Amino acid sequence: MPKLSQIILFIAAAIVALSAGVWLRTHFMDSPQPSLSEETGKQGAQAILSASLPDIEGVTQTVSQWQGNVIVVNFWATWCTPCREEIPEFIELQNQYGHQGLIFVGIAIDREDKVVPYSQEFEINYPVLVGGLGAMALAEAAGNQMSVLPYTVVFDRQGNITDTFLGRVHKKTLEKSIMPLLQNYSENAAQVGLR
Repeated sequence: MPKLSQIILFIAAAIVALSAGVWLRTHFMDSPQPSLSEETGKQGAQAILSASLPDIEGVTQTVSQWQGNVIVVNFWATWCTPCREEIPEFIELQNQYGHQGLIFVGIAIDREDKVVPYSQEFEINYPVLVGGLGAMALAEAAGNQMSVLPYTVVFDRQGNITDTFLGRVHKKTLEKSIMPLLQNYSENAAQVGLR
């Protein structure tokens, strides 16, 4: 009888874990997170934009240097399977919309000796900064209270956080987030004759 109880307990735990996973996936993955409070949004934007981290060549870069563009900051790691799945789509989006002022910035929560070869092998076409575990505090400041990877933060051209994505984000979902930000600029540029 004790073995039967253990089996039943194991099955019940598995059902609870599976249900929690399904709930998390449907409520949090591949869709924007609920809007951050104004204070959290400002503090998160300030923390990320003021961050200075080395790139894969060892040169310190400050994220704010790309302000004025639509910035997509992606917190990732080489060991993170969902991160590895979304990076090729980010490369495509950078190719497709970079000329309209879109820039991805990858912040690796990883070691340089892992990030550099990975970035080179996959020919990542956007800035990759190496933050190590300490950079997770930046993601947390921008609403990633669960410390989950990947975590993606979208900024408008003024440096405001407009969306955050917990977990893997697909290309189509991210396009829905960035297109209005890119179009607003294109429309304004056309109105003043800058296009």
